[in-house]
Amino acid sequence: MLPSCHSFSATFKLKTLNPSSFYAVKFLRSVSSTSSSSSDFPNLSLSLQGRISRSHLLQIHALIFRLNAHQDNLIATRLIGHYPSSFALRVFNQLHTPNIFPFNAIIRVLAENGLSSLAFSLFNALKQRFLSPNDLTFSFLLKACFRSNDAHHLKQIHAHVIKLGYLCDPTVCNGLLAVYAKGFKDLASAHNLFDEIPDKRLVTPWTNLIAGYAQSGRQEEVLRLFCAMIEKNLQPENDTMVSVLSACSNIKTLDIEKWALILSEITLNTDNKIRNLSSVNIALVYLYGRLGNIEKSWERFNEIDPIGKRSVLPWNAMIGAYVQNGSPMEALSLFHLMVEDYDCKPNHVTMVSVLSACAQMGDLDLGKWVHEYMVCKGRKGVLETNTFLATALIDMYSKCGDLDMAKRVFQQMISKDVVSFNAMIMGLAMNGEGQEAVSLFSKMQDFGLRPNVGTFLGLLCACNHSGLSEEGRQIFRDMNSRFCVPPRLEHYACYIDILARVGLVDDALKVVDSMPYEPNNFVWGALLGGCVLHSRADMAEKVYKKLVEVDPQNSGGYVMLANTLAVDHRWNDVSVLRWLMREKGVKKQPGHSWISIEGVVHEFLAGSPSHPQIESIYHTLNGLVNVMKLTSP
Repeated sequence: MLPSCHSFSATFKLKTLNPSSFYAVKFLRSVSSTSSSSSDFPNLSLSLQGRISRSHLLQIHALIFRLNAHQDNLIATRLIGHYPSSFALRVFNQLHTPNIFPFNAIIRVLAENGLSSLAFSLFNALKQRFLSPNDLTFSFLLKACFRSNDAHHLKQIHAHVIKLGYLCDPTVCNGLLAVYAKGFKDLASAHNLFDEIPDKRLVTPWTNLIAGYAQSGRQEEVLRLFCAMIEKNLQPENDTMVSVLSACSNIKTLDIEKWALILSEITLNTDNKIRNLSSVNIALVYLYGRLGNIEKSWERFNEIDPIGKRSVLPWNAMIGAYVQNGSPMEALSLFHLMVEDYDCKPNHVTMVSVLSACAQMGDLDLGKWVHEYMVCKGRKGVLETNTFLATALIDMYSKCGDLDMAKRVFQQMISKDVVSFNAMIMGLAMNGEGQEAVSLFSKMQDFGLRPNVGTFLGLLCACNHSGLSEEGRQIFRDMNSRFCVPPRLEHYACYIDILARVGLVDDALKVVDSMPYEPNNFVWGALLGGCVLHSRADMAEKVYKKLVEVDPQNSGGYVMLANTLAVDHRWNDVSVLRWLMREKGVKKQPGHSWISIEGVVHEFLAGSPSHPQIESIYHTLNGLVNVMKLTSP
């Protein structure tokens, strides 16, 4: 037993018993008019049910001492549940002969407050009193194991569970499996325990084991268990599907087609009696999205039944697939359908995808609506504490040109990580605030955060857009020498663009020749852009040929070289270049733009008459042109 603490009596003698509520006044009067007997204890225990204010609790506790009821196990159990761990221990230590209930209560409080060693000490004290632990005892101890990461105590609890026959108790067994799988990442022990479960019809053990494999990066094991679960006609819970979709997100690209085929075969197998295939179709929506096959994703989404669409998961999967594949309009249309027609409440995952779609389209109005929605209807403080959502907001505001709001969201974040700093640095970069981006990089180091490849890409972009060539040179050198972050191909492409833009085309070409990667279209495109900008027609023709070799269907290289030749009045060469484009079937990519008016997004393609109001638009434009002609001198 833990050493006893000082009596509460002295503490409560200092309290003036001035009741703060009508209930407390009534209770005090009823007690003071009766003698102190055990018949009053049930009323005392009832007064400790539900939520109680601090002042009210102290008054009741004083009365408990006055009636000498502090030795009652039920009253002590309820008191323990109302106090923080230090006070709860005092209440427990006042008991001369505690039974299992106050023991469970104090073990629970200690486990929830991370005081695992004290919780295990209380368990040893319980055994010394020859009390038998029950299912709640083990559930609270397993929570302590989860937080302590102490394998010795876990094995000890496991042995007691087996000894006392609680392995057949679903709650205890699931708790034990969860600690092995998710707390200790001991998947061998977790799977052995899972195999010993006699009744596999319960979903929770499957969910815990699947979550353990997902958290350990064992994606294929997750999907194997998921398939086995479906074939046993079990309905996965939302928690199960979160782990399954996590596995779909992280599975190797080479394995995506294999698992899409396996899951598709489950849906096509008419011999089995699987009633609900919505969960399989949700996974397929995700997998086909990763393969870039939006049509297949949409087909699978439409096969999900109305009950399945009550969950936010299929909507998240389909909206995410559209966003990842550059279809922001379709993503936002589906979001409107989800909210308005199906009355399905979006979560932060939905909003991250929606904000990404807003960023792609420059739809600031909808982005602001999402921000307001999360402030009004989201969990309190979600924007300050959820780094994914806050980072998505920073990205959206930056890409939509509202840099002040991006900065405000960033500043309000309670916990800033590398990803949020990277988003803010990139936001400053794309808005031409290169010097501020470099300054923010210094502050990031003051936070003790280690920059990664994304940080340096943002910094190089910032230097590029702001013409900070010297700063860009230094940052590129420091990447490897000071921060041990080897530059990737995208860093080389950005650095080459920095040099080429300021006219250091020869230096940029030396970097191309010395880098440990094969140059891609971005590298040659950056170099060609520098040649065009600084009228280096001689080098431009050589670089153009390299660009066409790596990206023959991209019209950008042809157009840039044609512009360079036109500056030198080499019209015959321009004509040859255009003929060559036609012969190779290279088409210039049309301009693409969106505009949001009163919540409706209008999409335009250069030269395309597809907009339903195109005749009215052209009529208005022609009218404006005529007015301009009349007013011009």
